[in-house]
Amino acid sequence: MNIKVINQEKDISRVIINDPKTYNSLSTKNLHDLIKVFKKLDNDKKVKVIILEGAGKGFSAGHNLKEVRGLKKKEKYQKLFNLCSKLMTQIVEGKKPVIAKVHGAAYAAGCQLVASCDLAYSTSDALFATPGVNIGLFCSTPMVAVSRKINRKPMMKMLLTGEPIKANYAKEVGLINDCFSKTKLNSEVLKIAKKIASKSNLTIKIGKRAFYKQLEMPLRKAYAYTSKMMTLNMMAMDAKEGISAFLEKRKPKWKNK
Repeated sequence: MNIKVINQEKDISRVIINDPKTYNSLSTKNLHDLIKVFKKLDNDKKVKVIILEGAGKGFSAGHNLKEVRGLKKKEKYQKLFNLCSKLMTQIVEGKKPVIAKVHGAAYAAGCQLVASCDLAYSTSDALFATPGVNIGLFCSTPMVAVSRKINRKPMMKMLLTGEPIKANYAKEVGLINDCFSKTKLNSEVLKIAKKIASKSNLTIKIGKRAFYKQLEMPLRKAYAYTSKMMTLNMMAMDAKEGISAFLEKRKPKWKNK
């Protein structure tokens, strides 16, 4: 298995795509393994935050083009792209916040993977691209995730030129949250992961689901839906505990119920 899981802290897990020979490609095998790992971590009550990263020189170069070239049949292409979409949906619809920790390059479906994560941090020299146009294959599935993070004009420029963007510009357009030096990236990502892990994971789970659902809704429907979710959240023990702790000027003791 090219996917390694390391328990960084008691409630933070690191998922490492450990296939540097193929630049951590999203091959059929790696996609299957990643889906399996994310499902397992999603059901692990101890895990509150997931950090996703790549081994070797970069984050991920996207689909394995050697594998893609060998598929030849329409049904096999469809299967691969559906599988990739399944992984992205698993990350978005999962209960746990996922942080992409990016070094080197995140290209094509690798860039899609970064965009699918809830948060993303990179090294200052990281590069992001949807370069499919350069090989006659428009990045149609990657653009679904990336275009939901950045605006149309920078998105279309990436898609039409295939040129990579640098980390500071990726931050500017909203593809990543921030970028740091190589020596600082790990500690900065852990800092944010620990901060999120210190919250009620029940509240985070309710909020993450509501965030992505309301984005797809018209305004009035979004308010009706989130009002229901706020009410559901308010009935939880953690909301009552959190409000009491705030008013009593003490630290909350989460029950995750």
